[in-house]
Amino acid sequence: MENAHNDTSSSGMGSKEFTLLVALLMSITAISIDALLPALGIIGNELGAVTANQPQLLISMLFLGLAMGQLICGPLSDALGRRPILFSGFALYLVGTVVCYQADSLEVLMLGRFIQGLGVAGPYISAISLVRDLYHGAQMARIMSLVMMIFVLVPAIAPTLGQAIMFVDDWRGIFELYLVYAVCLMVWIAFRLKETLPKSNRIPFTRTGFYEGFKEVVTNRITASYTVCMGLFFGSFIGYLNSSQQIFQVQFETGNLFAFYFGVLALVLGFSSLINSRIVEKHGAKYIAFRAICVVVIASIIFFSMHAFVTISLWMFLVYASVLFFCFGLLFGNVNSLAMEPMGHVAGIASAVIGSVSSIMSMSIGTVIGQMYNNTLMPISGGFVIMGSLAICLMYWAEKGRVEEVIEEQSAAV
Repeated sequence: MENAHNDTSSSGMGSKEFTLLVALLMSITAISIDALLPALGIIGNELGAVTANQPQLLISMLFLGLAMGQLICGPLSDALGRRPILFSGFALYLVGTVVCYQADSLEVLMLGRFIQGLGVAGPYISAISLVRDLYHGAQMARIMSLVMMIFVLVPAIAPTLGQAIMFVDDWRGIFELYLVYAVCLMVWIAFRLKETLPKSNRIPFTRTGFYEGFKEVVTNRITASYTVCMGLFFGSFIGYLNSSQQIFQVQFETGNLFAFYFGVLALVLGFSSLINSRIVEKHGAKYIAFRAICVVVIASIIFFSMHAFVTISLWMFLVYASVLFFCFGLLFGNVNSLAMEPMGHVAGIASAVIGSVSSIMSMSIGTVIGQMYNNTLMPISGGFVIMGSLAICLMYWAEKGRVEEVIEEQSAAV
């Protein structure tokens, strides 16, 4: 691993093309969520939602499918290679998209979203494993930050795409967009991406092997701690995501400007990820991530307290959200890299367990926070305070334990 060119040469493409492809593979999750956000209210009205918050479940169901699919795709990617899992996941995603397109009830649409989530797990798991196959340490954190920077451009424009489609078509046209996006990525992979996991490095898929890999992940102090951290603060983020259409279009009455505000905040996250890619090798992922989550908690305490003294306006929320999104850009890639770092020898299973556990946690937390939405921002800011504080405690516990283990090893050596 002397340089990026040598690392990515086995993939059949250069470093820049590889980074772009990985980002777009991960982005299929983002576009599957964000392009649909402007349509949630319309879908709820057309398909007979019982409550204003019920259409939020279309977001949660995709995350549920993603969480469950990762447990299957991870071990299989270690056993069969990355390409077969990519193609299988895309095929399932296309099936789910067709179900959604033809849905005539909210329940059928939720089923289609769940199937989409199962399919999304293939590209998502494979994308992370592709990076882990070729990079490690601070270099991996840097590549993941670049991936996140590109990845963030998708949610920046996805709501605008969804809204633009509804100007000329109904909400079902958004699922046509999903079909085109998935097919294009499949063609790119078929012609450009080589297998990055040699047969000699593959781990046969056995019940014992999966159990041992799962056990290794959940019993590793560092990996387990950062996995739970991801679930906690990403759960708060999903709570915001679930409520975002109602926040902008109902609470603040922004109308079609929802896509603009949502996109600007996504660009803040992308800018932050770019900064992180430049500084992570110098300062380290732990240093940056810990301070970012501290800022999230402090900002959320201040914003939550403001509800008792002033009427929250749009500009106040945008300032608060900008701080949050800037910190997210310093968190997502770094914390995932910290969780994966000790797991290089079982990258597929590790990314599966880490992704599945954190996704189930975040989906559950985000659904609860979203369903608590009451035309105020108190549930969301309160969620960031509670979950962020718990994440800080876990980070401190994980790193304190690491220091203690090093001291014990040094004492034993003496």
